[in-house]
Amino acid sequence: MPPSLNYDSPQALRSYLEQNGLGMRKQFGQNFLINRDARRKLLDALELQPGDSIWEVGPGLGAMTAGLLERGAKVNAFEIDRGFINVLEEFFGDVPTFTLTPGDVLKTWPAAEPAPYFLGNLPYNIAAALLADLIEKGRYFTRMVFTVQREVARRMAARPGSADYSSLSVLCASAYTIRPLMVIKGASFYPAPKVDSQGVRFDLRTDIDPAGYPPAFKPLVRSLFSARRKIVKNNLQSFLSSAILETEGIRVQDLTLELLETVGINPNERAENLSIGEFSALAGALALALNREANNGNPRGD
Repeated sequence: MPPSLNYDSPQALRSYLEQNGLGMRKQFGQNFLINRDARRKLLDALELQPGDSIWEVGPGLGAMTAGLLERGAKVNAFEIDRGFINVLEEFFGDVPTFTLTPGDVLKTWPAAEPAPYFLGNLPYNIAAALLADLIEKGRYFTRMVFTVQREVARRMAARPGSADYSSLSVLCASAYTIRPLMVIKGASFYPAPKVDSQGVRFDLRTDIDPAGYPPAFKPLVRSLFSARRKIVKNNLQSFLSSAILETEGIRVQDLTLELLETVGINPNERAENLSIGEFSALAGALALALNREANNGNPRGD
């Protein structure tokens, strides 16, 4: 376990970094959570039992890592900074329930052994990309607890019709029940960021199968939000045109209107007003239409 390093003191952390020739790299979005109460609340929100396995992204010098191990968790920590990797190995390398995965988590996570829990003080520059990547590629967790920039947290929890509602909102809510936790002010971090952060808890949905959406659901969601000011009809037509349908002889304009009519979506609506159910229904109708065309062997066209 770590030496008597005071994780709550900016001065102690700064001194430790200087003594060990370590620096903070802006490109990695590094900020240590020095608020002990906030760390405790995040750990409590996980509701871990001894022996539970968890991924920790962005452990830094190991403040949250130490808390996880003290609670009996089996930790796989993902860290990109070479200097911090050395520190983590020194602090926790002899702990049998600790595993370290070095490198960029966006590249290393696919090969990592799955775990039911996830914790992260997520760097602002990768938070949305990482969460979307995990969901789109079907790596689900029973529970996730993490900190992100408050603006990103709002996007995750946004409802249809709101200004923050986006493809990220749909992806997150398609798999998880989202619960915003406490707002964490910049002064709770070292170095202090200029923006507020927020804790977020994701619980895997049990009312649906998160892996059971039609194949086109996720790419369709991204495409329909790709140009927010455009109406659904135009974005859907662009999506269908890019899906090699024209080469199959299907008239994209006709299929676009047919799909929207089938699921009861106004062609002049915008994606920001569609529910998850409507996106899913649209993707399902597309799958049925393509299957019908394939079985009929009668592609439309001149």
